Amino acid sequence: AEVAIRRELERLAPDHGIVGEEFASKPANGRYRWVVDPIDGTRAFIMGYPVWGTLIGLLHDETPLLGIMDQPFTRERFWSEGGVAYGRWAGCERQRLATRPCPSLDAAVFSTTHPDLFAAGREAEAFAALKARTRMTRYGGDCYAYCLLAAGYVDIIFETGLKPHDIVALIPIVEGAGGAISTWTGEPATQGGAILATGDKRLHEAALGVLGGVLSRG
Repeated sequence: AEVAIRRELERLAPDHGIVGEEFASKPANGRYRWVVDPIDGTRAFIMGYPVWGTLIGLLHDETPLLGIMDQPFTRERFWSEGGVAYGRWAGCERQRLATRPCPSLDAAVFSTTHPDLFAAGREAEAFAALKARTRMTRYGGDCYAYCLLAAGYVDIIFETGLKPHDIVALIPIVEGAGGAISTWTGEPATQGGAILATGDKRLHEAALGVLGGVLSRG
């Protein structure tokens, strides 16, 4: 899959750089880089759970310009275009995506890929502190959970250990739907790492407040 994507990108935009999960990066002759994950959610793919997807994002320097998450098995696609996020389900016309209002943690639906991915110590403490304040938790969403957040079904996504190819394509989808996404300390999410995404920007501030209290402990 990555070979096919790279081949097409090199044909259409030969001066652009390419960063992928499976192969060495291709340097850019300019300021544009494509960031590719051919199968995000490998465990879900192996087990037949249709929450994996193909991620393709475009960076201008360090700013995400557009992104796409394609789920070929269910024929669903989520993408950003001109600062707006869209979704298309099998047999349906495209629909504009919008996150839902949820200003308080106690009303939020919380998602993460798996609790075992948080390292013992501060990471696990941060996960437990945020999870304890939310209304409901669901595991196993991978990249699909970010698109559900953009579509208004999920309120908080909390993850760690992500690489740039795991997240770059999802940033403009979340933001184009009205959500917020950053690291746990409020920095840009383009380099991956510990990621917090919310549908409501007020919820993002509330979650950062909880995380700041945990991460600042001596």
